Amino acid sequence: MAEHTYDLKGLNCPLPVLKAKKRLATMQPGSRLWLETTDPLAVIDIPAFCSDDGHQLIETAAVPGGHRFLVERGELQA
Repeated sequence: MAEHTYDLKGLNCPLPVLKAKKRLATMQPGSRLWLETTDPLAVIDIPAFCSDDGHQLIETAAVPGGHRFLVERGELQA
């Protein structure tokens, strides 16, 4: 399964979630996207966004200067 990376470093809340939402909306269900962030609130915002929008948070990793999140696109919303 192909995974893509979306660089959201340097953006602060709510921009990482808003941009991730827009990008995931263009992807097929089951596609995976790495989100790279530097916003400290992303550790709260990204998991909440995934839960609210029906996406699956596959992996979270702390990296120097920020975090990475692997999100699997959920089924299309009605």
